Amino acid sequence: MREEQAQAKAAAPLRRKMWWLIAGRFVLAVVLFGLSFMFGRSGAASGASPDSLRDTLVFGLAVLSLSALSAVALRFSRTPLQWQAGAQIFCDVLLVTWLTAMHGDLNSPYVALYIVIISAAGIFIGVRGALITSVGCATCYTFVVLAGAFGLSGMAGDVAAASVPEVIGNVGLHDIAFFVVGLLASRLAERQAHSEVQLIEAKHALADLRALHERIVESIRSGLVTTDLDGLIYTFNNAAEEITGYTAEALRGKDVSILFGTLAPKVEESLRAAEAGAASPRYEADCLTADGLRLRLGYSIFPLFGETGARTGLVITFQDLTQVRALEETSRRQDRLAAVGRVAAGIAHEIRNPLAAMRGSIQVLRSEMNGDPGQAELMEIVLRESDRLNHIITDFLTYARPRPVSLADTDLREPLRETFTLLRHSPETRDGHTIEEDFPDTPVRVQADAAGLRQVFWNLARNALSAMPAGGTLRVELHPTNYSRVRITFTDTGQGMSPEQVERLFEPFSSSTTGGTGLGLSIVYQIIRDHGGTINVRSREGDGTTIIIELPDKPK
Repeated sequence: MREEQAQAKAAAPLRRKMWWLIAGRFVLAVVLFGLSFMFGRSGAASGASPDSLRDTLVFGLAVLSLSALSAVALRFSRTPLQWQAGAQIFCDVLLVTWLTAMHGDLNSPYVALYIVIISAAGIFIGVRGALITSVGCATCYTFVVLAGAFGLSGMAGDVAAASVPEVIGNVGLHDIAFFVVGLLASRLAERQAHSEVQLIEAKHALADLRALHERIVESIRSGLVTTDLDGLIYTFNNAAEEITGYTAEALRGKDVSILFGTLAPKVEESLRAAEAGAASPRYEADCLTADGLRLRLGYSIFPLFGETGARTGLVITFQDLTQVRALEETSRRQDRLAAVGRVAAGIAHEIRNPLAAMRGSIQVLRSEMNGDPGQAELMEIVLRESDRLNHIITDFLTYARPRPVSLADTDLREPLRETFTLLRHSPETRDGHTIEEDFPDTPVRVQADAAGLRQVFWNLARNALSAMPAGGTLRVELHPTNYSRVRITFTDTGQGMSPEQVERLFEPFSSSTTGGTGLGLSIVYQIIRDHGGTINVRSREGDGTTIIIELPDKPK
């Protein structure tokens, strides 16, 4: 099938030329019909012979018939095109010979049609075809003229009345002209064939070069985007699709700011650096993927020049720095964790032991009191604050010395349902709060620590409710994604957070909406990381918060 398609593609130029040959022959037939009609009316008035007009009409019909047959053969026949062209040239030589014989003039203007046929043969059937056609035209013309001169045919006109030297000189002159035209046509055909070969080679070389460039661009593991002068995306390679989740078709023609934000000042700075021969500046920008996840992209901008040297657009190369920045942030958190661990190891027992003694003493004193309401209230405050202090120390130790993760086959729907069952009966859930769950009907199984995930879900849900003091909706979704991962999404309609708050959300002792220790979300981050998962936050002040957790089917 591919070979047939390649052959058809290669024969397409010759096929188009043959349609032009058929069209030219058809136009000739129409002209002859017109002349026959015109001269028929004027000849009838002047007494001209009707036989000449009839012969011209018959010739026109013959040409029209040949054109029709050639068109049918070219459209439906599987005969090679050069054979069809050769057959048409042969029939054209016979028709011109017949037309010359009908008129019998020694200097007939129809002889010029032989030259046209020889030239056409050079175009359609090549060097050898042009030479053979010139020999054939010379032979046919010589035979027709000599036959008329010696009375071997019924030719009319001045051939029979001409002298033998005149006839021989005329024939020789025309035959030489036919041979010269044949040589010129063959030479032109040879040059044309050579030019076509060079053109085909150039096309193939250009196609190979273009394919090589495309393969190079698609093989680059960095994202690559090209734009026009207006900043509209023109090309988008495979790595760019993999990084952003967008397809080239979806972004082609869109403004590049959809990926990198406003670029005008950065483009000017990059162009100045390129003109000065300096290294292109490096920039970073936040980008939302097609799935709505936040990426950190590092990119550079370069000018794109055309063949004339004029700038035609921009080339932007970029890489996904999300993991790098996450590792940097993890490293910073680990440093803080190490410091916290060292402090915790030194003071935890020193605080807890006196705290336990104080709490026990206060309980004993309360039991021996005579019911003074003021003193009882003070005792309750001391006990409540000691419990709060003990809770702070517990969170502190949990973060500094997390318990080992115990992985087991877990249906994620179960810890989510248990968490939200408790949450609905919790005093933190008010009348204005609505909790929505969207879970699959089939189990969603992963290797996970169910107790740790309950702690994650509980902390995230409590924070969401705290962010909606006047009421609102908390929606939780669970569904598998591509690449063997499971996504859990918490969405609330609460107060939202500023970008600075989002940036520091998982840091220990950061400000908390719950008024707690500020360690809850740090513990959440640590548990998700221990499962080999990721956690991303999208929030805007006054527009709620979305937290997306992705866990692998199997931990890394």
